[in-house]
Amino acid sequence: MNAKYVIGIDLGTTNSVVSYVALDAENPTVELLSLPQLVAPSTIEQRDALPSFLYLAPQHEAESGALDVPWDQGRQYCVGEHARRQGAEMPDRTVAAAKSWLCHSRVDRRQPLLPFGASSEVDTISPVMASQRYLEHLIECWDAKFPESPIHEQQVVLTVPASFDAAARELTREAARAAGLPADLVLLEEPQAALYAWLAERGDAWREDLSAGDRLLVCDVGGGTTDLTLIDVVDEQGELELRRLAVGDHLLVGGDNMDLTLAHGVAELFADEGVKLDAWQSVSLWHACRDAKEALLSHDAPESHRVSVLGRGSKVIGGTVSVDVPRELAADLLVSGFFPECELGDKPQRRRASGFQELGLPFESDVAITRHLAAFLTAHTKGESKANYPTHLLFNGGVFKADALRQLVISTLGGWLPEQHSVKELPGQRDLDFAVARGAAFYGRMKHHGGMRIRGGTARSYYVGIETAGLAIPGVPRPLRALCVVPFGMEEGTEVEVPSGEIGVVIGEPVHFRFFSSAVRSHDQPGCVLPQIDEEELDETDSLETVLEAGDGSEETYVPVRFLAKITELGVFELWCVSTSSDHRWKLEFSIRDEAPDRAQV
Repeated sequence: MNAKYVIGIDLGTTNSVVSYVALDAENPTVELLSLPQLVAPSTIEQRDALPSFLYLAPQHEAESGALDVPWDQGRQYCVGEHARRQGAEMPDRTVAAAKSWLCHSRVDRRQPLLPFGASSEVDTISPVMASQRYLEHLIECWDAKFPESPIHEQQVVLTVPASFDAAARELTREAARAAGLPADLVLLEEPQAALYAWLAERGDAWREDLSAGDRLLVCDVGGGTTDLTLIDVVDEQGELELRRLAVGDHLLVGGDNMDLTLAHGVAELFADEGVKLDAWQSVSLWHACRDAKEALLSHDAPESHRVSVLGRGSKVIGGTVSVDVPRELAADLLVSGFFPECELGDKPQRRRASGFQELGLPFESDVAITRHLAAFLTAHTKGESKANYPTHLLFNGGVFKADALRQLVISTLGGWLPEQHSVKELPGQRDLDFAVARGAAFYGRMKHHGGMRIRGGTARSYYVGIETAGLAIPGVPRPLRALCVVPFGMEEGTEVEVPSGEIGVVIGEPVHFRFFSSAVRSHDQPGCVLPQIDEEELDETDSLETVLEAGDGSEETYVPVRFLAKITELGVFELWCVSTSSDHRWKLEFSIRDEAPDRAQV
């Protein structure tokens, strides 16, 4: 193996970051990779993060060379800061939130959907291809800096949300492989990566901060999503061990929502001054409100913060327009809207769904993060006393650079528990924007050399739908049962034979397999059969249309099988159908709604 470095990649919803660490250094230090990118036409600057935006230029702009980068001439698109800025003037040519689309199972994520709602003049791309473009740029940045150590020869750890299901993880891996990352790249959940970054920062002192019996809540609120994870601290033969207990749903609410909310409020202040902002200025204001949010919610927040955007009218060409934003306005809009007071038994408010809905991202109708947090804790601590609720908090994501928001979450959790139980923020957290990438690199090196590992395995339990036998009723499908094939927490590099009654598969013609997962049924074991599909506990993931071939010329149309479930060393879920009457086996792989049935691997 020629690897000299472990590279950690945080492929973020709004920003992507790369870190690295030497494999064999005596005193290893995790470094950030500087990412050259277009910030304006024909203007390249170095940045620590690559905004996860992609601009699809019209032909004349591409031919002008304005989007050229050192390693590619005549490029018809750009990613990064310039692409983000183009979202103001050319929103129908700017791709955003591709990562969120990767886990949207109601659409075919290999189809050219983005920018969503673009005109027919735009050559749209798929969420998978957009993700590939971001990764290609990160790879090119690495190879330009380290030409003697190309990235395909290094160890790479790529992070994904803990709430990504098997299909979304596989699509992420597909984009990574197509971009040129090595085949043995490892996927790591983002909240775990944040915790590894903290472990790297604290060193051996972490054992002074956590004790056996403690429960850690990782609260990760990024630009576009919220991820919640519970991790227990246990005593394993005299040694402390970290074990992941639960992960939350994939929540499409984050810092971008907050910045946009504040921007709407600030726009009204401009209107009061007689300044009406156009579309370009509104996007500029949205970005400016990110800094305003952090300043007005910091520990030593000023009474007001000045927000400025470039002037566009004839009287202010070349100048700016500004307004002072009161601290009370930010607190009212952001705290009451996203972190309102609530009780532990409260649940997110669900609006009645319209009969007709535009096919877009499933954003949360209730943006109150505290209510989502209450629902998460209640769902994953059923039957436990309040003494078993979190004792410690680890924050991640740029949102929590604001001291007031961290303290708000701490006080909210404290209010749900008895007085004798407190919730403490873990000390020594830094670089909330870069922790995931840093933690990924640290994890990869530790995996190579040995050290503290978070025991987690699969973040969900997985099931296949089994059609029941019985008399057919015209127009009514037979009832479906759910057979557990992968338990919650199944470790990488393991496999399990699934006990079951006689199950048969159809050979030689298209068949439809349905898969389900659950983040709350953590005690189901392989072979457990649920008599019916409970939508409150089971989420249907991508179904599979495929043709199972006999492989030996046999004319059999029905074969009895048993299931063999595997989690590979790289964290990939494989489900095998093993014939009970021959030595044939078939691997079922997610097709992610391909138009034509796949051929299952024999």
